[in-house]
Amino acid sequence: MPTERNKIPERLVSDRIKDFDEVALPFDQETAIAEAKRCIQCKKPKCVAGCPVEIDIPAFIKLIAEGKQDEALAKIKEKNALPAVCGRVCPQEDQCEKLCIIGIKNKPVAIGALERFASEHESAKGQGASSKKNVKVAVVGSGPAGITCAADLAHMGYKVTMFESLSDSGGVLIYGIPEFRLPKSIVRTEIEYVKSLGVELLNDVLIGKTLTIEDLFKDGYKAIFVGSGAGLPNFMGIPGENLLGVYSANEFLCRINMMKAYKFPKYMTPIKIGKKVAVFGAGNVAMDAARCALRLGAEQVKIIYRRSRKEMPARIEEIERAEEEGIEFHLLTTPTELFGDENGWIKEAECLKMKLGEPDKSGRQRPVPIQGSEYKVQIDTAVVAIGNKPNPLVPTSDSRLTTNNWGGLVIDKESQMTSIPGVFAGGDIVRGAATVISAMGDGKVAAREIDEYLNTK
Repeated sequence: MPTERNKIPERLVSDRIKDFDEVALPFDQETAIAEAKRCIQCKKPKCVAGCPVEIDIPAFIKLIAEGKQDEALAKIKEKNALPAVCGRVCPQEDQCEKLCIIGIKNKPVAIGALERFASEHESAKGQGASSKKNVKVAVVGSGPAGITCAADLAHMGYKVTMFESLSDSGGVLIYGIPEFRLPKSIVRTEIEYVKSLGVELLNDVLIGKTLTIEDLFKDGYKAIFVGSGAGLPNFMGIPGENLLGVYSANEFLCRINMMKAYKFPKYMTPIKIGKKVAVFGAGNVAMDAARCALRLGAEQVKIIYRRSRKEMPARIEEIERAEEEGIEFHLLTTPTELFGDENGWIKEAECLKMKLGEPDKSGRQRPVPIQGSEYKVQIDTAVVAIGNKPNPLVPTSDSRLTTNNWGGLVIDKESQMTSIPGVFAGGDIVRGAATVISAMGDGKVAAREIDEYLNTK
């Protein structure tokens, strides 16, 4: 029978809240081998069906159990160009590990931690340029969807150019996820690997402005994949939301992650943090914002969320780490108005208590206001983290593109092609704000569909 699951090591709370260094630590070799040996090597592994990028999970775990770390990484990279990223931020508990047979009577094999272990000695060396078809394909966006699509197309022999609007590459992996959860050096190593496959990466190119979709076709690209993400923040639409000291999570995290505000004044991007911070929302982005605020000097940080703990969309481990670090959770609570001082800076939020009613379209119980339950919370800083929608730049740059009512690109679900022949899309630009791994899965499917399109055109 499998032994107990090995605990993923973490830094002490008292140490980690003082800096932005990584919280979760890798397995050592002995622990990794012991955890890998918990896998019973099912003849019909269900875990693989739960992986959006189709990794042969039992095969790489078997190699780790045999002490073959490099071979395990090579096995993962047959399907996944971002193993070090996925091993850190992929929600394995809702995907591969959820389907692990061991999990029926015991805790599932720590697939994510083993994937991270395999990538610990990652080099940026790929198999070199493999452009054999002399056919050009453009990839818009260097986030998870774009990187995956570009890598798979390069393996197929296409000449791939990846266009990134920002000066740094990685999309949400760079600007959205804090250093303590995903070090930027890891992202850059993964991107260098993709470039080593022969992918050309062009930064500071804003598709829709610098170049249009039609420009790309005129330049000889035979197909285009749009993976430009969902970088436009949602707001609550309540009075006072435009007060000073109220951030969207996008701006808040971008200032910290990409512009290194946490290293001010070494990096000249200041960010004002009060002593009392409130974060509205309870997804992974909200947890990231709350934990960043704590590390930037806030004395009290609150998560304010209109549903119960059961409905919180953040990963369980991120919720638990936030609690360990002293983040307060005000559940079944929603803000109704923000108030400022005489200088226009936020000073308090009026909140309303909620109760759960009938399920909504998402299947979660709908929050219902409790009349007369209003109360006020004193805060100096507020971060709105209630999701994102696609930036309209690419969708509105070409009138031939069809969009839905929230601005996402409409695609054929089987081929992932947009309303423009030869233009494909995936990730958050199609789904809305979702997970890194779901975007990667879209990129992988799109690469196959682009290959089929180009071979049957």
